Amino acid sequence: MRTILVTLFIFSYALTACGQPTSQQAGQISMDISVLEFSRLIKTAPGQIIDVRTKAEVAKGAIEGSENIDLFDENFDAKIEKLDKTKPVYLYCASGGRSSEAMEIMVKKGFKTVYNLDGGYSAWVKANDTK
Repeated sequence: MRTILVTLFIFSYALTACGQPTSQQAGQISMDISVLEFSRLIKTAPGQIIDVRTKAEVAKGAIEGSENIDLFDENFDAKIEKLDKTKPVYLYCASGGRSSEAMEIMVKKGFKTVYNLDGGYSAWVKANDTK
């Protein structure tokens, strides 16, 4: 019996730890993705690139083509409701925390495909540093 339980535990862990989408909603995709994958997807599967940082952070630099919708803005929910829920959404913040929170909100609101840039804008800058 113990062997069966241990085997089930390992199997369950393997299923959840292998890069599976984080969404629990049927027909939805929500997951953290690398800078390389983020860059590839925004070119090959165009969608809505959303920067959830503050205006002050955005003033220091942003990903080309992104729209700023600050997670801390009191109208955040109303602003994201204006987005197309059927088009992919590519989220980022400074390091990935706020955009991860925004991804959860968007999934609950019925967005079909939401990707979060793992490491955020900091990772983007580091990966795209040409010095």
